[in-house]
Amino acid sequence: MNDWGAAKVREVIETQYLKRPLLDGPAPAAYAWRRDHVGVHDQSDGRKYVGAAPTVGRVSGTVLHRIGDLADQYEHLEAVPVGEDPALEPFRFPVQYVVRPQTDEHTGELPVRATRSRRREGPGTVHLVGGGPGDDGLITVRGRRLLATADVVVVDRLAPRGLLERLADDVEVIDCGKTPGHHQLTQDQINAVLVERALQGYDVVRLKGGDPFVLGRGGEEALACHAAGVPVEVVPGVTSAVSVPAAAGIPVTHRGIASSFALVSAHDGVGAVELAASEHPTTTTLALLMGVRLLRDSAAALVTAGRAASTPVAIVEGGWTPRQRTTVGTLADIADLAEARAVGSPAVLVVGDVVTMRTQLGAFAPERP
Repeated sequence: MNDWGAAKVREVIETQYLKRPLLDGPAPAAYAWRRDHVGVHDQSDGRKYVGAAPTVGRVSGTVLHRIGDLADQYEHLEAVPVGEDPALEPFRFPVQYVVRPQTDEHTGELPVRATRSRRREGPGTVHLVGGGPGDDGLITVRGRRLLATADVVVVDRLAPRGLLERLADDVEVIDCGKTPGHHQLTQDQINAVLVERALQGYDVVRLKGGDPFVLGRGGEEALACHAAGVPVEVVPGVTSAVSVPAAAGIPVTHRGIASSFALVSAHDGVGAVELAASEHPTTTTLALLMGVRLLRDSAAALVTAGRAASTPVAIVEGGWTPRQRTTVGTLADIADLAEARAVGSPAVLVVGDVVTMRTQLGAFAPERP
């Protein structure tokens, strides 16, 4: 928080939205819908106040200074009459307007570039942000907003890296991307970087592909932060286990074909793959992550566990990116097909009859041959 931030918000609201000066003093209580929205209160005597809340809940007292962070974080604000947006219903009384980050009128995208000063007293917060399957547009709104205010971004190989190009020049970007058989930083080193930067007073975004808690080692990073007394937030992301098959026109569940699916990591060997197949009925779709290297062994293990050799299999490479390509076969021949096509990581393997839906649905994202 700083005086410039509060002053900037006040100036924007007074000059652009209310066309008159705001009054200092106690503001009436209000229910804040989101931490980055500001309610404008219109008193019965015509006086106007501004109030905000850092979290969902009830606020009272002098709250003008609390909205400084909003101006610090975003280049653009917009004022929306409460009645024009059903999502603002919690602001219905006594707030008449809500000031919020302004979206691009053509793309609907939020600004990514931050405007606030860097570093603060006390520890910063580590935000474990799931970036989705790789496309820049598939990260959550919360994730984009946190990128806009980050001092440090620690990024994975499979994160939406296009967003990094829109960060401010003074944002430190630390690449800890892991490729099969090669790690730029070990997990212990990543944990240490997160804690070190946060204890220096910086806000850190740990930008991951998919969801941070789905085979993303986000739990380990959260524990490291807790042990060091560093505040941590988890922002869910769209996991590739579901979204990448969808990009290829394959729903992991479909009425009449599969009512359940199991997510399996094939990174550490085929034992987990065989165990999953033996524990679930053959109608359960299996989604295998990190399975390209052991594809032939995994296919054989699934047959040994009771899956028919004729079971449909799809390998979707680079889902939702320009690299997307799908190879379809069966447990009997998928390894040979993948070898002939030089299939590589990252890829999601889908095992089950839902693969046949692709012929009816077609791909939902462009694919290379």
